[in-house]
Amino acid sequence: MARRADRKTERRTAEEQNTVILKKEENVGVVQIADDVVAMIASLAATEVDGVSAMVGTITNELMSKVGMKKLTKGVRVDVLEGNVTVDLAVIMEYGYNIPATCQAVQTKVKSAIENMTGLNCTDVNIRIAGVKVKA
Repeated sequence: MARRADRKTERRTAEEQNTVILKKEENVGVVQIADDVVAMIASLAATEVDGVSAMVGTITNELMSKVGMKKLTKGVRVDVLEGNVTVDLAVIMEYGYNIPATCQAVQTKVKSAIENMTGLNCTDVNIRIAGVKVKA
């Protein structure tokens, strides 16, 4: 029984971490934003920046995409804690683009997209360059 109560507490804590309260003064209700939604926003925003070729997932994501299951959040890890979001991105850059300038553009775009769409505070956008795509 104690384990069951602990699991409920853990689950409740996890749900509270990614909750945004709308219209606080009117007590209309609570909106919960799943971490995968925040990850999808980050992924789409990152791939819109010129110089970013693609997102890179883990080996499991890559194997699953080969069999037809595609995941839009590959290469993105999101941690939501008390309304603050930390995003880790793994990207493939296109050859010929300035890496620091492109990464700064990605960080700015991802941060503003998350903050504008969710109301959460994006504290960190960490980028790992996983490769460079050379045009043939």
